[in-house]
Amino acid sequence: MIRPVLKMGDARLLQVAAPVTQFDTPELQALLQDLFDTMAALNGAGLAAPQIGVSLRVVIFGVGHNPRYPDAEQVPMTVLCNPVLTPLDDTMEDGWEGCLSVPGLRGLVPRHARLRYQGFTERGEPIDRKVSGFHARVVQHECDHLDGILYPQRIRDLRHFGYTDVLFPGAPIDDD
Repeated sequence: MIRPVLKMGDARLLQVAAPVTQFDTPELQALLQDLFDTMAALNGAGLAAPQIGVSLRVVIFGVGHNPRYPDAEQVPMTVLCNPVLTPLDDTMEDGWEGCLSVPGLRGLVPRHARLRYQGFTERGEPIDRKVSGFHARVVQHECDHLDGILYPQRIRDLRHFGYTDVLFPGAPIDDD
């Protein structure tokens, strides 16, 4: 089911989400189906459970061929529960981000260029990946939602934050 996405200003987006304690349950499967349906309907690259009002440490992400990200590298479709992110070095990269919870706006956000992420699938199977580039950016963006952080909080210079249609005239709108 396609669910409404909470928008910046909603206090639920600022909460720290609770860990998943039971895997492979009908409730978790229903949540994941709603996340996937909602992300697909909005052509998103990822979505976190708190964005649809569920305070659990669950994110989904993945990019194949997406018209909103025509130049993005492919990212495998992933369910990640209870993630732990570990930067692999101190290298940071700035990149433009948008978010379904901050519609119509974009900001230049510093993120770790390379990281390791660990966690669990919906069945409780371990995930352990080392990634870089766009994949690393998407994971960090989505996992921030689990700690009540929206990307505007990470922008260093608010001169690099504005409406997508003003910053990038003629470009497709690109949130999250």
